[in-house]
Amino acid sequence: MAAIYSGISLKLKSNTTSWENKLKLAHFAWISHQCVLPNKEQVLLDWARQSLVAFYKKKLELQEDIVERLWIYIDNILRSKTLQNLLKNGKTINLQISLVKIINERIAEFSLPGSPRNINAVLSCCQTILSTPALAATYTARQELTVALLSQLCWLACRQSEGAVAAQLFEVIHLALGRYLSIQQQQVNPRRAFGEVTGHLLQPCLVLRHLLLGGTWTQAGQGQLRQGLSRDVRSQIEAVLRGGVFQPELLSSYKEELLDQQQGDAKMGVMKNLLAPMDTVIARLADAGHCEPSLHAAVVASSVALLYKLFLDSYFKEGAQLLCFQALPRLFGCLRISHLPEGQMQALSTSDWTAELLVVEQLLTSVADSNVYNIAADRIRHGEAQFRFYRRLAELLINHPQAPLPAWFRCLKILMSLNHLILEPDLDDLLASTWIDAEVTEFRTKRAQEALIGTLFQTYVKLRQVPRLFEEILGVICRPAAESLRQPVLASGPSAALRQCLLELSPSQVLDTWTLVLDKFQTLVLPHLRGDTDMALKSLSLSSLLHCILFNMRSLDSSTPLPVIRRTQCTMEGMLRELVRPLLALLLDPPRGPELELWLQKVGDSVLLLSHTWAQVDAMLSLNCSQYQPVSGTLAGGALETSSLPLPLPGVKAQHWKKIEKLTARFDSLGRYCLEQLYLQKMKRTLMQTGFQSEEALHTLRCDAAYILASGRKRLDQRATASWDGQVGTVNALTYPVAHWHLIVSNLTILLPYLCADDVRYLASVLLRTLPMSRAQEFSAGEEPNITLEKASQAVLHSPFFPEMQALHSAFLTCIAARCADVLCSGIQSDPGLLRQQLPWLFEKGCMAVTQWEKRFAEVGPAGEELRGEIARNLLSLVKSDFPIQLEGEQLENILGLLDIVSALRLDSLLTPHHVHYFLLLLAMAISKLGSSCSSSLMLKFLTTCYWLLGYLQRGRSARAVLKVMYASDIFEIVLTSLLKASSRFLTDLDGPCWLEFLQVVGTFLEQLMQMLIQVKLSLVLNFGKIITFLSRMDTEATSGTQLENENPLGQQLLLVSLTKLCQVLGPVVRKRKQQHEAPDALPELLRQAVLQTGGVLQLCLARGAPSGCLPAAFVLSVSTLLEADVGQGCGHRGTEISQVTDGVQLPRTALYQGVYSRILSELPALAESTPSFQAAMQFLTQFLLAPDLHPKKESVFASMFHSMRKVLADPAIPSQVIQDIKPHLRVLVTHMLEVGTTEDFRVVMRSILQGLDVSNAWKADLPAILSAVTLTKLLLSCPLEGENARLFWQVCPQVITALTLQSREACREQPAALGVVGPILDVLAVLLRRGEHTISNPHHVSLAFSVLLTVPLDHLKPPEYGSIFLKVHNVLFSILQCHPKVMLRASPSFLSCFNRLVFSVMHEGRQKDKGSTDDLPVVLECARLVARMYSHIALQVEELTVFSPFLVAQYVSEVQKVTLYPAVKSLLQEGIYLLLDLCIESDVQFLRVSLQPGARDVFKELHSDYLKHHRGKHEGEPRYTV
Repeated sequence: MAAIYSGISLKLKSNTTSWENKLKLAHFAWISHQCVLPNKEQVLLDWARQSLVAFYKKKLELQEDIVERLWIYIDNILRSKTLQNLLKNGKTINLQISLVKIINERIAEFSLPGSPRNINAVLSCCQTILSTPALAATYTARQELTVALLSQLCWLACRQSEGAVAAQLFEVIHLALGRYLSIQQQQVNPRRAFGEVTGHLLQPCLVLRHLLLGGTWTQAGQGQLRQGLSRDVRSQIEAVLRGGVFQPELLSSYKEELLDQQQGDAKMGVMKNLLAPMDTVIARLADAGHCEPSLHAAVVASSVALLYKLFLDSYFKEGAQLLCFQALPRLFGCLRISHLPEGQMQALSTSDWTAELLVVEQLLTSVADSNVYNIAADRIRHGEAQFRFYRRLAELLINHPQAPLPAWFRCLKILMSLNHLILEPDLDDLLASTWIDAEVTEFRTKRAQEALIGTLFQTYVKLRQVPRLFEEILGVICRPAAESLRQPVLASGPSAALRQCLLELSPSQVLDTWTLVLDKFQTLVLPHLRGDTDMALKSLSLSSLLHCILFNMRSLDSSTPLPVIRRTQCTMEGMLRELVRPLLALLLDPPRGPELELWLQKVGDSVLLLSHTWAQVDAMLSLNCSQYQPVSGTLAGGALETSSLPLPLPGVKAQHWKKIEKLTARFDSLGRYCLEQLYLQKMKRTLMQTGFQSEEALHTLRCDAAYILASGRKRLDQRATASWDGQVGTVNALTYPVAHWHLIVSNLTILLPYLCADDVRYLASVLLRTLPMSRAQEFSAGEEPNITLEKASQAVLHSPFFPEMQALHSAFLTCIAARCADVLCSGIQSDPGLLRQQLPWLFEKGCMAVTQWEKRFAEVGPAGEELRGEIARNLLSLVKSDFPIQLEGEQLENILGLLDIVSALRLDSLLTPHHVHYFLLLLAMAISKLGSSCSSSLMLKFLTTCYWLLGYLQRGRSARAVLKVMYASDIFEIVLTSLLKASSRFLTDLDGPCWLEFLQVVGTFLEQLMQMLIQVKLSLVLNFGKIITFLSRMDTEATSGTQLENENPLGQQLLLVSLTKLCQVLGPVVRKRKQQHEAPDALPELLRQAVLQTGGVLQLCLARGAPSGCLPAAFVLSVSTLLEADVGQGCGHRGTEISQVTDGVQLPRTALYQGVYSRILSELPALAESTPSFQAAMQFLTQFLLAPDLHPKKESVFASMFHSMRKVLADPAIPSQVIQDIKPHLRVLVTHMLEVGTTEDFRVVMRSILQGLDVSNAWKADLPAILSAVTLTKLLLSCPLEGENARLFWQVCPQVITALTLQSREACREQPAALGVVGPILDVLAVLLRRGEHTISNPHHVSLAFSVLLTVPLDHLKPPEYGSIFLKVHNVLFSILQCHPKVMLRASPSFLSCFNRLVFSVMHEGRQKDKGSTDDLPVVLECARLVARMYSHIALQVEELTVFSPFLVAQYVSEVQKVTLYPAVKSLLQEGIYLLLDLCIESDVQFLRVSLQPGARDVFKELHSDYLKHHRGKHEGEPRYTV
């Protein structure tokens, strides 16, 4: 057969054979084993290559599809496993240079405009060649081919935006870059590498990197570039640039170019013959090439910072600062902003400024981070070359202010950090453009502005030149400007910076600054103020500045030097006399004219701000400094005479304040707010007098409080506000309502006692109106941390002092109750008059509602009983008929918003009238009809909220008062009747989370109601009898024939829950009274009826079809409660057999219990997914276990339960967190199982544990079996083990420890370590060692724990994992230290090795990182605390471990010198080391000083010095008093 195909090569070359047949023959020849050709692979490749070469050289005409199939054919051959295997076996395949050249030519064509043809096939061939080393040798052998390919690929990528092609193209680029990097690393000629990169690769690579940074190809979509590949390509491009442009061998060339160039033209002739690398790079960077101008500018901007960073990375070292700097101006000259001063370019757009300023910021950051700029070296050695450049840059930035851009502020901040003299010549323009005249609105820009101003202030504080800075600030404020366009001088950002600055100033510097502002005010503004609006605005700016200075300076105290106090006193008096009073006089006698309204407002704002500031500071100084004499008179301790009531400001008559009130009432501005502050200060001064309770003083206090509240009442009612940053200077017409409300809520304790009842009710209404009605309104992402009406009101609502403000709290409760009642009344469907007679309390509003309930509670005797019966009868009749109130969806949403607010109140501490009113109001809501527009989820949410709040009320101190209004049995009947009617409309699953939550809340409320009935012992037989009669009636209706067609499974669950709660409440009462022999005959009989009804409902549920899926938690809980009640009825205490009953109930109920038992055992793994269901199942199994008569005869209950429990613990579908959640419930069951089980049962348990811990399970990777055995061991250790069980357990304990050791070792061998196994093993080891303190006799078994601890990984863990594993390792080590000290001493090297691992890991995790947040620091701090505690316990073993103390100290010192720890971590570790140094004698210290390495020796010297200073000094006096 071989001969048949021997002429195939002739047919391929024949002109008579069609190309379609040639391709078929070629394909067949490649895949067929029957075709025998010498060197077949090479022959076929050469045929395809020659065909393509002939086509592209115009020697052969082929159709496009033939050409594409030829490319695909070549790619298929190159990709085939056959060829790859041949290459691996050493066979040589020659691709020929011609094939590589036409690939490069095609890629170059693809980058030209027009539709690229065959691009996928050509790229696929190229990818295959580059990814196969044997084939890629064609490229690596001819370096210029690789450079050409890489250049063309980059240009192609820059012009290619199609997703599928882009993804493949970047894979090829990634491979090509990798190949070129390997060539570059082997290049021995640095000039050739430099020429290749700058001549061919620099431009396309930088353009490609810019586009990748912009995310051009990484947007979401099919075929788009993945982020990881984009990041890898960018890294490779940077590596290419570093290896080509910034080689170490080129350092001398850069030095010649950048440094010697300054020495004049003497060397210019020589320079022409030298390589000028920087000029070459900049020339290529400036060449637009094939880029559009806009793209080229963006590429240059993004590349300049990269090139400078690479330059620094390659050449920066100590002594090379000037060289590294000289590259900066050259690269900066490539940016467009560098030409702005010369007028060579037009103004840039905002986006251009943003891009260029970000680059400038990166350049300056690189300079600052690398310490390129040394001020002294630059001045002394280099003639301030760097300083002059930074000055030009600063002038450029200040002359072209860009206040909307955060990067502009950040650039100036870095320049200020480099050297304040860079910006000082333009300090006034800097202050004007960045602060005084800057219009900054965006939050990020405000943060950048705040950082710059903070740096500015901090710099001048360190220089002790703050007065000089303030001179410039005042000069800018006072120079002519369009004042009306200026923003407030002291917004939150600048104010915070100034506040921090003032705290660091000495009192004399503050006084200098204060005096300077006063002088400028008096000389430049005050003389020209009358009638001049601009001057009025300047006066307000200066007043804001004075306010900030005086409010944030450090206060005087008794330790302040007397000259400072006297100077302060003189300054205060001068300010009042020479500034405040003249301004007040000007305000009281203003010039006339309608155009002066703004002047009048601003002057009023200024003078009242100064007055408020002065009064506050005067009061503060007089309180804190006894030597300061207040100008306004005595504040405290003096008697208050009728004629000496304090005024807002000394020397200003009362009638003048009335006139000022009228003036400020015309404007909603800062003046009105400051006047409120003055009156508040006046109230405080009055209250500090001893006679403040006089009639006139009280009258004045009431008038002042009423004025403060009424001042902003109109504006608050308008509801048009803006958020406020908390700074006085930013109060305006929009922010005034927020500032006014903030003032009121911040001083409620002062204002409330002196407000009339109407004002308090108004306060409550505003508080309710301004609260957000839904959680969605409370917070919004990215919101500035400003004060709003909502935030201020929320602070009051959540304040622990709100309930203490009884008047406001009561008014607020009344107000919100009225709002709820209004919503309810809006849903009335019948005659409102009739409903008013039936439910009068629903229509009682305001204080009338509370007053009426107080009257009703005052009634005793028959009238009170009649009231109790009347309310219950009315509600019952309304519920049973058709409740006249129907709520639709919108009304429900409104009520839920109000109930959210109610839930934030402390309902458990309400006074009796409010408690009863809210109880009835919530009950009316809960039993209202819900309209058809309400969804089931909304109805359930509403009812759940209502009954949760009713339950919250019933836990309160006034809960018993409800039983004075209605009988508990009536409430029970009303609630259940309403719920049974409503449940028929719920469209929800029986096991839906909303429905289960609702059942739990309703059951809790009913249980609390019955528990309250038992606590007050109020007609127990009567109330419980009525409840059981009602439930019996409901049960009868549910089982009657008329109901079978319309069965209501949700209603059955409600009935079942209510019966269950009745049995749970009544059962313990009956058992307790039976034990005390005082139970009346009626209560046991009632319990028996309840049990019978519960059993009947349960049987009905099962008869109508068992629930699909798992048993509901409510059903299981009911069966468990019924079983417990049966046991209680039969014997009076748990644990004995159920007595035989003769009423025929036991047999079917026994079948019920056994059926539920079997089903629970089979469904236990599924039940574990829901903690309530699992808890109910465990409770039932416990009850079933304690009832032997119910146990099946043919099987062991113990074995069945244990088998099901193991299935749960070994189920891989159950998450570990769920296992942790269900452990407490399992522990209860296991405890009872051990009590009931036999010794043989316990042997089975221990045998199962050993089988699960067998090391073969680790080899088989059977993790569930291992974890179940570990968890079971921990469960056993948490249970009390006694007698034979304890003996058996501790007898097997050595085997358990050995098995745990082997399992831990196997788990730690995995990469990464199986922490899910290691963690539980460590937990069990710690408990075993603690419980076995007196029972583990062989020290070897304790020592095995050390081998476990030494293999547990403590590095390369995520912070949560590290904290968890560290704690577990520490617990094991601490258990050995505490419970097995002799073993610890005998194996002290192992113990110390384990402990040192902990110490070193804390040092590693607690080291300061170059970049990164400190979010994980709390975890490390907790670990450091544990280490310090361990040090203290080791130090207690003085005699035994003294010899090891120097060793531990040396280990610590040797390790700590390698890292820089966070101060908090270092402090904790040092506390422990100090305790060890207490044990070291002088010879130990000398030994450490001699034996430690030089670096460690210095660390120890510092450590010992701190020890002597901070630790040992505390105990120096103690030896004198000891013997």
